[in-house]
Amino acid sequence: MTIHSVVIQKLLSTNAHLGRRVAAPHFKIYTYGHRNAMAIIDSDKTLICLRNACSFIGNLARARARFLFVNTNPLHDEIVNTMISRIGCHNDSSWRLGGFLTNSSSPKKFRSRNKKLRLGAVQPPECVVIFDTERKSSVILEAEKLQIPIVGLVDSSMPWETYKRITYPIPANDSVQFVYLFCNLITKTFLYEQKRLASEVAVQEDDVRYAALCFY
Repeated sequence: MTIHSVVIQKLLSTNAHLGRRVAAPHFKIYTYGHRNAMAIIDSDKTLICLRNACSFIGNLARARARFLFVNTNPLHDEIVNTMISRIGCHNDSSWRLGGFLTNSSSPKKFRSRNKKLRLGAVQPPECVVIFDTERKSSVILEAEKLQIPIVGLVDSSMPWETYKRITYPIPANDSVQFVYLFCNLITKTFLYEQKRLASEVAVQEDDVRYAALCFY
């Protein structure tokens, strides 16, 4: 069995290929067809999209870019939080308040029933990764206004108005198993780039020390 076949089998084991219902017209490029009124997502195309997204994330991680990971599904909370902890990325959950991205250049004041919440000026992220895109269309709209690239899981029923705003769509069922696989890929991508960056810094420092010794 080839490596490609093993990876495809892994995707199938996460039920990534099962769409929720008949695919919207713009999603049909990712599907094989339908079964029992459900769209069957082409795992090969999911794999291609995963590779593209991880390559993009890796390039940004190498440049030490700021990321915002967005998830509102309680089933995914532990998985996403573990990933964020492992890659050493601080993730501010204040995006749950409307206007977090578009108002990020100035201090904000939010009122709730029992308290006020003040947030200082923050820098907008350079990439937004969304695990439940259908639930967070407001974040997608805000990111688009700021021209922030979006990596997001997309399902067969996603409306065109939401889908077209996602820079790196990943067609898949957002099952717990697939989100775990995706987070694991992001973690490995970050750790790999961090290791490469640390190695390059060490080499540069050695070169500087060698040049200094030669000079003196």
